[in-house]
Amino acid sequence: MMAKPLARDELWEIATTQHGFVTAQQAAEASIGKQAVQMLVRRGTLERAAYGVYRFPQYPVGEVDQLALAVLWTRVPEAAMSHETALDAYGISDINPNRIHLTVGKHRRFRRTGGEDYVVHYEDLDTKQISWWQEIPTVTPTTAIEQCIVVGTPTYLLHQAIERGFAQGYLKAGERDALTEALEARHDR
Repeated sequence: MMAKPLARDELWEIATTQHGFVTAQQAAEASIGKQAVQMLVRRGTLERAAYGVYRFPQYPVGEVDQLALAVLWTRVPEAAMSHETALDAYGISDINPNRIHLTVGKHRRFRRTGGEDYVVHYEDLDTKQISWWQEIPTVTPTTAIEQCIVVGTPTYLLHQAIERGFAQGYLKAGERDALTEALEARHDR
């Protein structure tokens, strides 16, 4: 008879793909009860990073941990980094957002603490509009530029994102042309 794996080990497996973080929901999906999670917190095996999000303190701290935490903070499966945050992540613009932009489905609503550093946008994204950057769900560069055109990100930063995105292979020629046209149309309104 095989022994059931330890809760710590099961959560560690999840956390290694999420920069050391795991959510209470993921623990529940792995049949790990709230009491087991709280015991791991009391023992120092896990630390509370945000409401319903925990981190293994022995996991190496990385530059993008706050971005990974932001997506997990939403606790919704379709959440992705977006808008100016995505442009910054891909390095195709000199944009420097002062808050982390996230997109979730239109039907979601949040009333939770800890989101002061986040801007939550509500949009139903197609799976083709979401990619992965540093193991974090992130909208594609094309989608990020489209979103930024709509919300009014400065034109010079979007021109830069379009040109750098094309030069770095993130955008095809047709996408570059369509985005440039959409950006110019924004000013004609």
